[in-house]
Amino acid sequence: MRSEVLTVRTGNRAAVVDITDEVAAFVRELGDGLVHVFVPHATAGVAIIETGAGSDDDLLTALEHVLPADNRWQHRHGSPGHGRDHVLPAFVAPYASLPVLNGRIALGTWQSICLVDTNGDNPTRQVRLSFLAG
Repeated sequence: MRSEVLTVRTGNRAAVVDITDEVAAFVRELGDGLVHVFVPHATAGVAIIETGAGSDDDLLTALEHVLPADNRWQHRHGSPGHGRDHVLPAFVAPYASLPVLNGRIALGTWQSICLVDTNGDNPTRQVRLSFLAG
């Protein structure tokens, strides 16, 4: 299995960061298999969504509606509403596995691989990419 860590800057506010190009570069010469994208953080996730047409902003709006950043959360360290960040991975899983055919990720036309981070307290994230040959 081949594996490497990608460092992604998400900034100090909620963000959806498209990492498709980085994942595509990782698998480019690897043939057929599966690529696993994993975020080893308790407050971030991985989503397969359309970007650039407003869907990334819509996702953040939906998450804010379902998981508001207020003081209702029992987990209270960090910035106000930080408890919701720890609930995020139950809604946006911290991983995704995707098929790779001839060194290309088998995504649909409008699909992108995105890091979802609602936690502005940690502006830099790690993403582990692992490839299992088929």
